[in-house]
Amino acid sequence: MKKHLVLAALVVLLVAALAPAQETNPALRPPKGAKVAIVVFEDLQCPDCRRAAPLVAQAGKTYKIPVVRHDFPLPMHNWSFDAAVIARYFDAHSKQMGVDFRDYIFEHQPEITPDNLRGFAEKFAADHKVDLPFVVDPQGKLAAEVTKDKNLGNSVGIEHTPTIYVVSNKTQGKPFVEVVDRSQLFQLIDAMKQE
Repeated sequence: MKKHLVLAALVVLLVAALAPAQETNPALRPPKGAKVAIVVFEDLQCPDCRRAAPLVAQAGKTYKIPVVRHDFPLPMHNWSFDAAVIARYFDAHSKQMGVDFRDYIFEHQPEITPDNLRGFAEKFAADHKVDLPFVVDPQGKLAAEVTKDKNLGNSVGIEHTPTIYVVSNKTQGKPFVEVVDRSQLFQLIDAMKQE
């Protein structure tokens, strides 16, 4: 009887040890075909996200790895959700245009208010020769995508923005690491690539 209990306990311990690698949230995996990526949960009205964005973009370019950006508008920011919806509109034209719009919003963040956000979006659209409809999201599909990203962030346990991860497709050990000290971003990417 004791052997069965010991064996059962060992099986439980083995399953528990393997569980973290098998239960990694898909959001903390690189896109298909990439071995390593940067995943960012950001709020377009967050000043710290604004400061982090150029470093994250530079790391992606330097290492030639994908940067996966997720919208995580915080409730205390009064125009971030609307900006994320507009960014989704530009994403629909091209992923690069959506990235460029987010960067444009970060660049002008200190000047933006709920009342003039539309004007900034119209200028961006005109500069990129794209029409911005009077109602950007008439059926609420883009807002639903932003909400889906927010829910994804909640499932990962996001508590602040920006939350930046270096993620890999490895199956052993921990396939992701949160970047707590942004000055260590490049070293964390190096370490993840070497594992």
